[in-house]
Amino acid sequence: MSTNMKKSHKLEKKERPVLHMLLMITGRFFLWLFSTLLVLLAGLYVFLLYINKGPSPYVRDLFVASVMESSAGGIMAKLYLSDEEIAAIQAKNNTVAFNEVTDTTLINIVAQQEAASASSNIAEVSVPSDAEICEDGIEVYEVHGRMYYGKIMIIQDPSRVKLAVIDHFSIEGRGITLLDMVDKYDCIAGINGGKYEDQSGLGSGSLPEGIVISEGKLLIGEPDTAYGLCGFTNDNVLVVGTMTASHALSIGMRDAVSFGPAIIINGRSASYSGTGGGLNPRTAIGQREDGAVLFLVIEGRQTSSMGASMADLIEIMTEYGAVNAYNLDGGMSSSMVYDGEEIISNCVHGYARRIPTAFVVERNP
Repeated sequence: MSTNMKKSHKLEKKERPVLHMLLMITGRFFLWLFSTLLVLLAGLYVFLLYINKGPSPYVRDLFVASVMESSAGGIMAKLYLSDEEIAAIQAKNNTVAFNEVTDTTLINIVAQQEAASASSNIAEVSVPSDAEICEDGIEVYEVHGRMYYGKIMIIQDPSRVKLAVIDHFSIEGRGITLLDMVDKYDCIAGINGGKYEDQSGLGSGSLPEGIVISEGKLLIGEPDTAYGLCGFTNDNVLVVGTMTASHALSIGMRDAVSFGPAIIINGRSASYSGTGGGLNPRTAIGQREDGAVLFLVIEGRQTSSMGASMADLIEIMTEYGAVNAYNLDGGMSSSMVYDGEEIISNCVHGYARRIPTAFVVERNP
């Protein structure tokens, strides 16, 4: 055997153990990874089984009501419960729909503006004095509950609140983030808006559902179809309730979207049963008797804030003096922007949801 052949044979003998060791380590790693995932999945299955079929009906109802409001989370209830069982749970843990609409005469914006110039308030509203932001006619307060954390923004001048929309509505298009929406309209603040197509959480945020009225024009919706909606009239009054698009336009609706439910109308809170809905990220809009607009956003699905129910929204809006209030789109879309910063966010790993509509606040001239 030649010297070169002997050297090659020795090298092969040395490489074989190294290759064998690498294959063995790789195999053990993937075996460990597979075993770990299997244990985690088994643990998750048992945990969800305990929640859905366990001894506490309250925990089960709260869990089911929460996940069924999510675009994709409903599978965690459907794996264990029938459609009939889920429907029964939702029926006894919901908010009852109103059969009335806003009485615009209850909002006295002219009196509020006159009072503001005289440095007095038309409506005595008891709110905390420790505002996080208090400038440019805008105040922001933190709100806390047993299971949630969020912020409420008070805009003193309702004429500054407008509906922002993307350039084109289509299933093939793409929405834009709330930050981009506020920037697009050169505004100071904003919250996410109405309902949009989002099948299984995979929607592109470009096609609203229900109704969209912007600057007095009907952009989405049928004239003679009744919709649950909220929006501002040309007199800057927030109107909430159910009506046809034609009727909305006839009363001077300038900006409106759909989602729901209405949670306060004409000073009367919506009635609810059970948990009043599940715990989730929430966005709501309201108006006080003096015309000031309330933006409310709650963080959710986090260890620091599980989320709020409709009952929680009603409680917060009532505390801050709302005579009309409406639940907007929630979940990962729920966010609040002020002065170029997202001060409340429910996006995952920095992934902000794309949306087609938002309520924004114009800058003071």
